[in-house]
Amino acid sequence: MTTAVDPRHRRTALIAGAVALSMVGLAYASVPLYRIFCQVTGFGGTTQKALAAPSAESLKGLHGRTMKVRFDGNVRGGLPWQFAPAQGPVDVKIGEQNMIFYKAASQSAASTTGSATFNVTPEAAGRYFSKIQCFCFNEQTLQPGQQVEMPVVFFVDPAILDDPDAKDIDEITLSYSFYPVTQPTKAPGVYATGSSEIAQQAR
Repeated sequence: MTTAVDPRHRRTALIAGAVALSMVGLAYASVPLYRIFCQVTGFGGTTQKALAAPSAESLKGLHGRTMKVRFDGNVRGGLPWQFAPAQGPVDVKIGEQNMIFYKAASQSAASTTGSATFNVTPEAAGRYFSKIQCFCFNEQTLQPGQQVEMPVVFFVDPAILDDPDAKDIDEITLSYSFYPVTQPTKAPGVYATGSSEIAQQAR
């Protein structure tokens, strides 16, 4: 004998199933949504992307205000690389384009690929630290024993001086961590072994 299912129970089951599917979809969407949120707000010290630095005309009222920028680099997850900034702290004029380098060297007997995560501290400076060019925009692949210089072209947005939570910041630290990539996307990396080559690209 077949027992009839109460329509109310069936409706409840359908609603529960729909909620479960929605939660699964939200879980998959949460990572890209979180990344977008961080990029827009600078949350967690997430830096910004820009096409160009402000014009010289727009910077005249800043009277050469400067910011000290320090650099840090490390590798995680067993990536067989040496990775570190190629220079010490630099004093940069707020709003002006700057270029610095990191050095990477493979210690592996095979080709290896890494992807860099990044942030700045203090976290309040994240939304005002803008990158025009960076090796972190793409995965990077090094051949056995290969050594490269990886550029970062950036500026500190003058809007930092108008933010009551950030206007008193006088020092920023830019940090990168390289992690191994087991299935490279084959996107072209952005690096070079000569500063003159990168300088021409950044103009």
